[in-house]
This record gives sequence, structure tokens and C-alpha cells, in this order.
Amino acid sequence: MGRHKALFFTLLLTAGCATQPVSLDSTTPVLPKEWNHQTASAAGRVNQEWWLSFGSAELSHLIEQAQAQSLDITAATARVRQAEASAKIAAATLLPPVSSHLNASREGRIGGNANVDGSHYGAVFSTSYELDLWGGNRARRDSALATLQSDIFARDTVQLTVTTGVASAWLQVVGLHERIAIANQSLHSAERLLTLIESRVRAGAATPLELAQQRGQVASQQRSLAELQRQVSDAQTVAALLLGQAHKPNISLGTLADVQAPVITSGLPAELLTRRPDIARAEARLLAADANVLVARAAMLPNLKLTGGVSSGSDRLLHTLDHPLYSLASGLTAPIFNAGQLAAGRDLALAQREELLADYHMAIIAAFSDVEIALNTLAGIDAQITAQAEVLRQAQRALDLAENRYRAGADTLLVLLDAQRTRYSAHDDAVQLNMLRLQASVALYKALGGGWSMQSS
Repeated sequence: MGRHKALFFTLLLTAGCATQPVSLDSTTPVLPKEWNHQTASAAGRVNQEWWLSFGSAELSHLIEQAQAQSLDITAATARVRQAEASAKIAAATLLPPVSSHLNASREGRIGGNANVDGSHYGAVFSTSYELDLWGGNRARRDSALATLQSDIFARDTVQLTVTTGVASAWLQVVGLHERIAIANQSLHSAERLLTLIESRVRAGAATPLELAQQRGQVASQQRSLAELQRQVSDAQTVAALLLGQAHKPNISLGTLADVQAPVITSGLPAELLTRRPDIARAEARLLAADANVLVARAAMLPNLKLTGGVSSGSDRLLHTLDHPLYSLASGLTAPIFNAGQLAAGRDLALAQREELLADYHMAIIAAFSDVEIALNTLAGIDAQITAQAEVLRQAQRALDLAENRYRAGADTLLVLLDAQRTRYSAHDDAVQLNMLRLQASVALYKALGGGWSMQSS
């Protein structure tokens, strides 16, 4: 007995060392102290209702609609409820289950003289519990809780993706509406000039070549207009998908001039670790993997199971619970041979943790890259917008001069056609840059986490 006790306690000590919690690797990729293009800090931290900074009631309505009926958000929310149920199931293993069984029977003679006539009533209450010697059940519960947190953060990531997607699609539609208006203006201008050339041809002051060139210009404008109308229809379809509906939303705002350009503070790179739900999700998945390693290691060790029960019976119903009997038992089970299955399970858990650690580091680096790209885009577009404003002014002046000189016969139609194309292209490019600038602001809001925090989850 002394040798057996010593062996048993040796197993306990060895198992305790084998199932020590795997410490979370606290090392994270080294991030720069500042961004290459630091934004103004006067605006304060990004707010959870960041879309209000664009000053559009229509956009706010669409965002609220998406949050209420997006199928992506609905599915992510359902996954959170599934994880909650799984966590409750895992936590239940820490407590012993108790079951009851009531029975009644009657026996009687069919033939012969056996004295078996009568009724019998019985009641049984039983329980069994596996002692959590190595922390496997606790680790299984911790894994389920970490998975629940991961699914909560995943839902928040989906919500951020949907809201920023709706905002970007809305800006796309509004920008295309403005481009369509410019294309219509350019078409009307080309048609007006076509009427002038037709009258000059009839008067012998213009050639059929000039007439054909201007008709080609009108057709080119019509083609551009048709392409823009196709693009706006596609953008509305994307918005409808994000809203979780089949019909296209009614977007009435006609120009980007009515949209405010928000001022966004980027903060410090290190703050991303607490502002991005996808980083929090990657960390939660890593914690779940740590717990799974403990579960796999505990499965390789002996387990002790206790069972107990209380039973009673009588031939009279009112005396069923009289003089109950109890029973207690224990059993120690240890794996001896399983063809390496349990060891492979441990190796699998360790390899999965290694993968999730790399994913965690990658999530941090990707978050940093997202912000840098958004800041670089904003800085580059701002410089282009300033230059494009001057391009547009000069293009308009050149068109006015070319039209006046053509009317006076001082310039050919080719000069006027080139001025028309330049003016239209300059105006269209200006609108596109403005749209890209606003969409880059949406991208920066998303890269910074959209005002998300642990407390808001």
C-alpha cells in the first residue's frame, strides 16, 4: 500500500506540472511611435456614431437601417448566442449532475402456484462526478468563454464592416449622381454647339468634317452618361445587399458638396491594440487555444470518477421512500494504450495555438497597415484636390476662350473640341477626387476601429 500511495502521488505531481496553464505570449510586433501622416488631434477620439460627422440625415438613416436588418449582423449575432449556449454547457461539467428515476411494476400469476402476485414501487436518485484533478474541465470552460468573447468581437467586426460599407456605397452613389449631372451638362453643351455648327454648315461657314466631329463628340458624351448610369445602378445594388434587402434604397442626395469632410484624429499606433475588434478577436481565439492545450494534456492523465445513489422501494406507494439504501463508489481510469491518439491531440492543440499566435501578430500588423494606407490616401488626395481645382479653373477659361474664338472664326473646331473634352474631364476628375477623399475618411474610421472599445461589447 505504501508503494501504491507513493506512485499515486507521483502521478499527481507529474500531471500537475504537465497541465500548467500556457502563458499568453505577451510579445507583440513593434509598432512605430507615430504615423507617417499624423492627423489633427483637436477632434478627439473617434466616436461610435462616426457617420454623424458627415452631416447627412440620409446616411444616418441608412446606417440605422443596416444595423437593424443586415443579414450579416443577424448571422453574427446568432453565432454569439450559440457560443453562449456552448459556454453554459462547458461550465455545467464543473458540477455533478443529479438524476432521478421512479418506477412502478406489477406481477401476477398466469398459471401455477408461484407466489408473485403484487405491486412494487421504487425510487432512485443517482449522481456521478469526475474530479477535475488536472484542470481539464475548467480549461474546457475557459476555452468556451474565450470562444464566446471571440464571437462577440467577430460580431462587432461584422457590424463595423457593414456600417462602413454602407457609408462607402452611399458616397459612391452620391458621387455618381453628381458625375451624371456633370455629364448631362457637358452633353447639353455639346448639343448646343452641334446646333451652332449645323447652322454654320448650312451657311457655308463650316465643313461637313467639323459637323461629323461634333456629332462624334455628342455620341461620346452619351456613351459616358450611359456608363455612369450603369455604375450608379450597381452601387445601389451593393447598398441594398448591405442593407439586407432586395430592392435598391432611395438615395436622393445629389451632390457631394452637401457632405461634410470630417476631421479625424488618428491617435497613436499603440492604441490600435484596444480600438480594433478584430485584434481583440484574435487575442480571444489565442486564449481559447491556450485552454485547449490544457484540455488535451489533461486527457492524457488518469481521471477519478465518483458515483453515488440513494434507492428505496416498497409494495405500497405511500411507503416507497421508507428505509432507503445508499451506495458510493469510485473508479480510477488511466489511459495505457491508444496508438498515440491522445499525444497527437496534444500536438494538434499546440500547433493550432502556434497558428493563432501568428494570426494575432498578423492582425496587429494588418491594423497598422490599414491606418497607414488610409492616412496616406487622405494626404495624397488632399494634395490632388488642391491641384485639380486649378486644373478645373484653367480648363473652364480655355473652353470659354476657344468657343469665343471659334464663333469669331479665329480657331478651328479641333481646338474647341479639345477644350470641351478637357473641361469635362477636369470637372469629372474633381468630383471623383472629392468622392475618394470622403471614402478614404470612411476607410480611416474603419481602420481606427470606428470608436469601438472593450467596454462597448
